[in-house]
Amino acid sequence: MTNDPMTNLAKLGNGIRSRRQSSYDPTGGNHDVLTIPAGGTVTIAEMTNPGILKHIWMTTFEKNFNLRALVLRMYWDGEETPSVQCPLGDFFLLGHGAPAYVNSRPIQSMYLGMNCWFAMPFESAVITVTNDADYDSILYFYFDYHEVDQLEPGLARFHASWRRELVAEKPEQLGLCRGGYEQRLNTTGKENYLVLEAEGKGHYVGCAVHLDTNEPGWWGEGDDMFFIDGDVWPPTLHGTGMEDYFCGAWNYNQLKETFNAPQFGYSYKGNSDYTGKHSQYRFHLDDPIYFEQSLRFSIEHGHANDRQGDWSSTAYWYQIGRTRPLPDTGTFEERIPYKFGGWEHPQGKDRKSLPY
Repeated sequence: MTNDPMTNLAKLGNGIRSRRQSSYDPTGGNHDVLTIPAGGTVTIAEMTNPGILKHIWMTTFEKNFNLRALVLRMYWDGEETPSVQCPLGDFFLLGHGAPAYVNSRPIQSMYLGMNCWFAMPFESAVITVTNDADYDSILYFYFDYHEVDQLEPGLARFHASWRRELVAEKPEQLGLCRGGYEQRLNTTGKENYLVLEAEGKGHYVGCAVHLDTNEPGWWGEGDDMFFIDGDVWPPTLHGTGMEDYFCGAWNYNQLKETFNAPQFGYSYKGNSDYTGKHSQYRFHLDDPIYFEQSLRFSIEHGHANDRQGDWSSTAYWYQIGRTRPLPDTGTFEERIPYKFGGWEHPQGKDRKSLPY
């Protein structure tokens, strides 16, 4: 048998038991929804036997940035800190706290119908959702998994984490590169936007990066850099431009609409002058990036970090041996997407810089 799912459909599942945990109404009614009170945390799934989570489906409402108010956490094998920690919408590739249509291979969203197909093995699992807003929220969900007597050896645990940064170029760098003077150089990567920092043994399988800016002009000249197992400059993997890493080219050829493919996409498009909100994703399903001890993955925000904006990202990877907690998601107020004051395309009134 090959690893192709279509080929493997005929293979019998010896010792595999199909299981589901969901928000269905146990009274037999139609109230198939869970209420998550303001400031509350609810355990929405708990598995006590070994298994592999195969599919997640969720939906909720979109108003008041609810997709950023809810935080999804997953704990494997009794661990004290979660291996998945991410605002709900961002876990499903929905950046900016806004719904969208996204059609990648492992994650798909039909506006607010959010699906994940990553395999997530566990000896035991606890999955929670926290509502950090001051209003009650709701959640519909399915967790479909295969329960087994014993996991096969050598399975790493699934991880996902979210980061956000309001990035800005340094005042002493203004005028370089874009002003027509000497080209700015980046020979350290220290000022890049950080997507993932992991310690242990594992492999990175993809990310989504979302940005919002009030600066007209192309923001995608930043190189991707993978520092593997303690690399010093230059990193083991060094790219040639942001849209190149996300499998596009030439400013995405000025796409008029969004584009979705199984392993890469430009899933949220802002204004034609490159201001506004944009989203890209890239999955490494056939080309994981392996590390034995550590991985630091970052992207320049513009060439040599010469662009400002509200950047956020979700990284996905598998590993063993994690000892450090994932980055904190902050308060709900700290997660609300930044709105550039007075900037209304195409008039461009009252453009303001980031609040530094």
